[in-house]
Amino acid sequence: MTLLDASPHGPVRSGARVLAPDLARGLMLLLIALANTGAYVFGHGRVAMGHPLDGTALDRAVNFVLTIAVDGRAYPLFAFLFGYGMVQVVRRLETQGADPARTALILRRRHLWLLLFGAVHGVLLFSGDILGTYGAAGLVVAGLLLFRRERTLYVWSAVLLAVSALFYSLIALLVGLMEFLGVDDGADIAAAAALPSAATTDPLAAPLLRLQEWPMGVLEGLVMAVLPAMLLGVVAARHRLLEDPARHRRTLRTVAGVGFAVSLLGGLPAALAAAGVIGAGPSAEMWMFVLHRVTGLGGGLAFAALFGLLAHRLKHRRGLVTNALAATGKRSLTCYLAQSVVFAPLLSAWGFGLGARLDSAGLALFAVGTWLLTVGIAVSYEHAGKRGPAEALLRGRVYR
Repeated sequence: MTLLDASPHGPVRSGARVLAPDLARGLMLLLIALANTGAYVFGHGRVAMGHPLDGTALDRAVNFVLTIAVDGRAYPLFAFLFGYGMVQVVRRLETQGADPARTALILRRRHLWLLLFGAVHGVLLFSGDILGTYGAAGLVVAGLLLFRRERTLYVWSAVLLAVSALFYSLIALLVGLMEFLGVDDGADIAAAAALPSAATTDPLAAPLLRLQEWPMGVLEGLVMAVLPAMLLGVVAARHRLLEDPARHRRTLRTVAGVGFAVSLLGGLPAALAAAGVIGAGPSAEMWMFVLHRVTGLGGGLAFAALFGLLAHRLKHRRGLVTNALAATGKRSLTCYLAQSVVFAPLLSAWGFGLGARLDSAGLALFAVGTWLLTVGIAVSYEHAGKRGPAEALLRGRVYR
């Protein structure tokens, strides 16, 4: 029920699976596809918050929606589900009689292999990889915090979120100082959001650039809202919020309502800038980015709560769409990597260069189409009764 869908004594029976986490992961992959296409933007004139401003009114509307609802919100959702899954893995191992040493070994192997998967993915295809970040974060959480009291987890979550806000605030202050001193080189922070490795036309230089970009992305991810969201996922799993949504409907509704309110208000200035409604210099835009990123945690938690409520409504009415999304969620690692197999060669300058030719609406359609392709792949594996190849490979390494 996590990126690692397995136990040391065989697979989790389909009847034993909980719908909400799988459904959330399936839908989460759509958000990640929409967010990741922005990393391949290059060659556009004006860019705000990583989105090109040289398109039509429809393109700017897409920029607004993606900035306020997807950017900086999908990854905290993924982190929350990752933390939730860690508790499920531990619970399953304990049920099967694993001692604490065995449990710790499996968690450590799992996160080390995810870190390695992320490194390979980051260097070969996409340096904006999240597997390395979550593998590293998982090592920290499993080694230091997973079995602590809930109060301790809440405190550390708040502290780490404050550290994230401080980190981005210091960058904003630096950008403001550069702007005050008239230093223009690299001042267009939003334009720099596109990865240099995606903008180079040299296919041999691209992996070398990704080799530099990936470690920095992992470090940046660790100071984002990843760790706070992961710790809150651990707390939620202890109370089985997604496994028993009927019992926790009031809590889920509260989290969804408050989370979306915080996320929408915090993301509104950045969304207006991305849509070209308001203009902002590099310093002002960076402060918008700070507010946007810090409040993204609220959006990630709200999405998780919303998917839990949705799963409760669909529990006894599972149709074609619900089953397809659940099948995708079961194979989230395979489907996530498959997105990069499509994105990298088609959008990058060293490939077909569509990242410079597609506008915001075109990129969004491309992301949705790619996600639908991965849903089809997941459904085919589900009908064949097979795991995704990436899940099978990871399971073989962890439970050897």
